[in-house]
Amino acid sequence: MQIKRGGVVSKLLEGVKIPRMFRAKQVFPREVIKPEDIPAKVFSELSREPFVSKIKPGMQIAITAGSRGIANVAIITRAIVDFVKSKNAIPFIVPAMGSHGGATAEGQLEVLAGYDITPSTMGCEIRSSMEVLELGMSDSGRKVFIDKNAFNSDGIIISCRLKPHNAFRGAYESGPCKMMAVGLGKQKGAEQVHSDGMGRIHINIPSIAKVVISKAPVLFAIPSIENAYDETCKIEAVDAKDILTREPELLKFAFTQMPSLLVGECDVLIVDETGKNYSGTGVDPNITGTFSTEYATGGVKVQRTCFLDLSDESHGNSLGVGLANVITKKFFDKIDPEKMYPNCITSTVLASARIPCVVANDKEAIQMCIRTCTGIDKDNVRVIRIPNSLHIGNIMLSEAYYDDVKAGRWPGLSVLSEPEELIFDADGEMLTRF
Repeated sequence: MQIKRGGVVSKLLEGVKIPRMFRAKQVFPREVIKPEDIPAKVFSELSREPFVSKIKPGMQIAITAGSRGIANVAIITRAIVDFVKSKNAIPFIVPAMGSHGGATAEGQLEVLAGYDITPSTMGCEIRSSMEVLELGMSDSGRKVFIDKNAFNSDGIIISCRLKPHNAFRGAYESGPCKMMAVGLGKQKGAEQVHSDGMGRIHINIPSIAKVVISKAPVLFAIPSIENAYDETCKIEAVDAKDILTREPELLKFAFTQMPSLLVGECDVLIVDETGKNYSGTGVDPNITGTFSTEYATGGVKVQRTCFLDLSDESHGNSLGVGLANVITKKFFDKIDPEKMYPNCITSTVLASARIPCVVANDKEAIQMCIRTCTGIDKDNVRVIRIPNSLHIGNIMLSEAYYDDVKAGRWPGLSVLSEPEELIFDADGEMLTRF
């Protein structure tokens, strides 16, 4: 597909006015575990009973590591590895990410390396394979699969993040149960979980997790929860027999830690960068309001959204691109269908992989969103700009919000600068920083 500047599209957009923007600060509750304190917290949790007695000398212990951009994931994973070693057991890491990484063992190693999880940084082996064993059938009628390396270990530690999901609602969303059902299930397991569609995934996840807990050597889970600033705020070990009762309680806490765009609604949302390191769908719809299914709602109310770039950490997996109305050529050029399509084929959600309108540069992406909005005041358009969906403490807002923010309309939101024109270089790329 040829995307060029100066053609008909550029001429149709060149007169579209982009409003002046000002920098603003959002403040949320900030309970936090500092990175330097995380190893001690992990050791403290795992030194309690029944966890400490479950790891015995000489045991081969599988530790899960996923594909999400979890805060401090390398520190947390290394701390678990070190604790296992301190009990004279033998740890190894298993990529637990379903079909991510292009559904290949090599691709999943590449994803972990992007998070600085390698044999040298972790001090242990990483056993990456797509080979699975079938454990039986769940009470929801789905086959249950598990990573062969994990199953053949003497014990599995489920390390993961626990947070609201971006496409469905239920008592179990993103957390230990999903890590067992989808992550450790690899491509085959992930496909089983998603095979009935997003309308039943909230049933399949716990029903499959029950089978994994009963038939695989799961010792315990140690999920982490993040605050509104993408910082670790809670780490708690949960015994295998307690996962199904404790996870829903922790999910309620995770919901209280979610950030939001405090103004609540806008005409245009600009996202500077999306990617798998920010959310499974590139952006977290719980923030941006751009959901790929009808089974979850929330986030900012918005008419048009543009994504300006794709993170290098995504390795070409641009799943979630379909949640935008407009993307840039630089974003489009980074898309690798071989990395993205296995993900959406497995999940059965195709909307996330659809290609939106593609324009030459950042400026045209913003202009196209503004031009195609309907029923708004084009001279006073409401625009929100965020760096990504994980880091929304510092944002930019258009001048339409300025007086209300200064007047304190939205508690927790304050002005950092005067409204000013966004600056673009000669190629139309954004130069104005947050």
